[in-house]
Amino acid sequence: MEGSLKKLGVEKLSKDDVQKMQWEALEAKIGNWIHFVRIAVKLLFAAERKVSDQIFEGMESFMDQCFAEGTASAVSLLLSFGEAIAKSKRSPEKLFVLLDMYEIMKEVQPEFNTLYASISAAELRESVSALTKRLAETAQETFVDFEEAVEKDATKTAVLDGTVHPLTSYVINYVKFLFDYQSTLKQLFLEFEAIDPDAQLAKITTRIMQALQNNLDGKSKNYKDQALTQLFMMNNIHYIVRSVRRSDAKDMLGDDWVQIHRRVVQQHANQYKRISWSKILQCLTVAGGDGISTAGVSRGTVKEKFKTFNTQFEELHQRQSTWTVPDSELRESLRLAVAEVLLPAYRSFKTRFGPMIEGGKNPSKYIRFQPEDLERMLAEFFEGKQAQEQKRLI
Repeated sequence: MEGSLKKLGVEKLSKDDVQKMQWEALEAKIGNWIHFVRIAVKLLFAAERKVSDQIFEGMESFMDQCFAEGTASAVSLLLSFGEAIAKSKRSPEKLFVLLDMYEIMKEVQPEFNTLYASISAAELRESVSALTKRLAETAQETFVDFEEAVEKDATKTAVLDGTVHPLTSYVINYVKFLFDYQSTLKQLFLEFEAIDPDAQLAKITTRIMQALQNNLDGKSKNYKDQALTQLFMMNNIHYIVRSVRRSDAKDMLGDDWVQIHRRVVQQHANQYKRISWSKILQCLTVAGGDGISTAGVSRGTVKEKFKTFNTQFEELHQRQSTWTVPDSELRESLRLAVAEVLLPAYRSFKTRFGPMIEGGKNPSKYIRFQPEDLERMLAEFFEGKQAQEQKRLI
């Protein structure tokens, strides 16, 4: 039996051996081990039981004892690798292989218990049960670790253009992957508590999402520009909401969660608009007068207003064209929201006060933009540095 397992490729590895291995190599070994467990229980141990039953026919108690003792070291060899993994240092990427290992142990346990049903095999049954439980415990502890790691992630990866942070896409992909293991996870939760496993999964998912948002909130404070802080949060929460809506997590988190977070995206968009554009819009208002005629407003004031507007708009255009809103729909709606406020205000100001400048000397020095120019330039906002550089090459 031991010879057969070794020929298959089953190795006896310690916790330290596992610790030293590169993740790719370890992952491949775990995949093989899962395959070996199935072969060992369903074919090798089952065939050995058949041979044992034939040889010791009519000597029931002796038959069971011989089978249990004769295969004990082979069972121990097979389980040792699983035990080494379950005891090794936990890390987020190990969660899915732990779930795979737990899954195979749950699958073969009934057959194993049938093969080793006698009193003399009680210890072997217990070792299989103990490994299954240990894998479940390690997987659950890895969950908790992951939640904490997301909350405390201090990666210095700076997204200067306010786009979706690598942590966001990593966590979302992780959560999506979790939902491929829904049935295994629910089974695992029942190992420890007799509460509704759906509720347990929903609770864990919600907590991971909250941990991610807390971390993003912290990262957003690193921006010196408050408008970019809002854009960063808008991009990341939007990415989370869109990903949840397209995955099984939507049923788990519920429509309320989705609606609340869609509103959060909108709040960040509104805050961005207020911080970025309220100051420039003040250039397009003039105190005094009746709001229609130009009475009581000096040409000097109007010139100053146009000059300030030009400077501020060019500065905003230069800076915010390098910022990124990766989702095309969101990008378009944000530009539109700005255009809906800015263009009517500019048209109205230009119609009312433009003639005061146009009749004077060098009007283009002050009226640098037509409304169409502003519209065209607004279409370049949030394209990101790369897009800007590519346009220059063209």
